[in-house]
Amino acid sequence: MSLRRQRRGCGKLAAVNPIRPRLDLAPNAPAEDQAAVERFVDRMWLERGLSPNTQASYRSDLLLFSRWLAPRGGALADAGEADIREYLVARRLSPRSQARLLSSLRQFYRHLAADGQRRDDPTGSLDSPKMGLRLPKTLSETDVERLLEAPDVETALGLRDRAMLELMYASGLRVSELVELGRGSVDLRSGVVQVVGKGGKERLVPMGEVAMEWLRRYVEQARPELAGARNPDGLFVTARAQTMTRHNFWRLIKLYATRAGIRAALSPHTLRHAFATHLLEHGADLRAVQSLLGHADLSTTQIYTHVAQQRLRELHAVHHPRG
Repeated sequence: MSLRRQRRGCGKLAAVNPIRPRLDLAPNAPAEDQAAVERFVDRMWLERGLSPNTQASYRSDLLLFSRWLAPRGGALADAGEADIREYLVARRLSPRSQARLLSSLRQFYRHLAADGQRRDDPTGSLDSPKMGLRLPKTLSETDVERLLEAPDVETALGLRDRAMLELMYASGLRVSELVELGRGSVDLRSGVVQVVGKGGKERLVPMGEVAMEWLRRYVEQARPELAGARNPDGLFVTARAQTMTRHNFWRLIKLYATRAGIRAALSPHTLRHAFATHLLEHGADLRAVQSLLGHADLSTTQIYTHVAQQRLRELHAVHHPRG
């Protein structure tokens, strides 16, 4: 697609926004490709216990590639290295998004090769783009306090939201882990929460006395009012007596951040990042934080040491007489 196009009634050329080009896509992926993708996703789920989000990511990446191949007379199982290179160029993704897409394609074609459906792997000579260190967005301890105090705890919904925010910050849970907690997941006597993380792996995480107290107030005072006769299995419920969703909770975090006057850019895992960073800043052992976060690889946790070091350098520059 050309980066410039001719305006109607004018001889001059006008620039077209090159950031998000229109792709020539078929309305739907061919049925054969859809079946191949579903077999692949099922295989990955059986072998690796992939989370629903990862399954959806694989499925989306592969079906979009299939829709791009279809108008060109290609099938997903038969795509070559040249097809993949052309597709990556056409997508014009950021390095991180391109790396994720290439990972999906690489897993799929390795699966076909392992099953004897292909003799070659068309992604074998493709390198993932190099990416700089991406530090997670986090909040200062002062910002966290303001965020936690934003809900109106005189209402049932506000009490629920305060309990959710306190638990997420105290335990470092992923948003999906938080909203998927069941009524029996929290032990208010011992102060631990049973979490089912990625790949169905379970872990016990302490929640601390403050979060435990807010949870107790929510369970005793607010949840019966919100759950009503329906009393769903989820620990956190909406005003309609339904289990809280990731989307709804993320919307609430943004609402309370605005109410608290927090201008820092937030992500769904902002409080999880703050949990890990603040633990390390106060001297926690890296492997202990790894265990609390549910990271399989220590290198995933080490990113937070860079955040902590960066914060310490900023504090030194501001407060030290020779900073």
